[in-house]
Amino acid sequence: MNRLDRLTAILTQLQSKRLIRANEIAERFGVSLRTVYRDMRALEEAGVPIIGEAGQGYALVDGYRLPPVMFTREEALSFLVAEKVIEKMVDRESSKNFQTAVYKIKSVLRQPEKDAIEHLSSYIQVRRKNSLQAAGKEQVLQGILDSLSENKLIEICYTTFAEEQTTTRILEPIGIYFAFEQWYMIAYCRLRKDYRTFRLDRINGLKVMEEKFEGDHPSLQAYLEKIEKEENLTKVVIATKKSMVKYLHSQLYDQGFVLKEDFGDTVLLTFMTCSVEGFLRWIIMMADEVTIIQPQELKDRLKDLLETMLRRNSDPVAEFPKSVPNIK
Repeated sequence: MNRLDRLTAILTQLQSKRLIRANEIAERFGVSLRTVYRDMRALEEAGVPIIGEAGQGYALVDGYRLPPVMFTREEALSFLVAEKVIEKMVDRESSKNFQTAVYKIKSVLRQPEKDAIEHLSSYIQVRRKNSLQAAGKEQVLQGILDSLSENKLIEICYTTFAEEQTTTRILEPIGIYFAFEQWYMIAYCRLRKDYRTFRLDRINGLKVMEEKFEGDHPSLQAYLEKIEKEENLTKVVIATKKSMVKYLHSQLYDQGFVLKEDFGDTVLLTFMTCSVEGFLRWIIMMADEVTIIQPQELKDRLKDLLETMLRRNSDPVAEFPKSVPNIK
């Protein structure tokens, strides 16, 4: 047991009875009396009101009690923010478990911190659609966490994005991560006999199996670094007004942003992207304020996309002659 854990345990022991002798503490933790004396001095210097002398016994000042953990006002309020965010980022089961944990934390707070949390709760909202809160996805994230903690296989029903094909997979998970406003899982797929990335909101059903796996898998960090190195990246350079950068700022790094160059009122932004199509569909929201410098492939694709948009919107009846009623 390290010293910090021992000091915490001694403090708990002091609260368990009126008087604790030094030799009781020494015997419990297997340390010398000299070590006990040093520990008691450390607790006193930390502000714990201890009565007693070396060689006699120790007690806390009458009426003094410490909850298992003490939090500052700022720390207490951070739990409120975390609770609001977690509610919108995880599945129902994980959200419920976190809320239960927060209740326990709130129970040991002092009354001023409890009052502050209750007062501020209605002033904080996270306006984000949670794709993991849909029916049938209640235990997706929690099931993966259970699998990772016990090295158990999971069986999932998964629908792919491009082909929209649904298959049942047996997986050996190696980790999860959050990016591009979504949760992802990296796992070894026994169906494909290779590592695959799965978006959690496309998992339609998940079951943690009893069978354990012992594959020699890379760590999540090592795998993600390997993927980044192997990606066939395309360099994209765009120009825009300096005043327009703020509208892109929150998503720059999600698109592979690597460099910003200022030229007066104009800014050049350089990206390394793994998907020209995905980048184009992101940047088109600012198409009237952005000039594509390179590559030519992106310029050509933008032209094709805009022509398609104009054609469809100029004559929607021709585009959807029967499938969509009441189009005029």
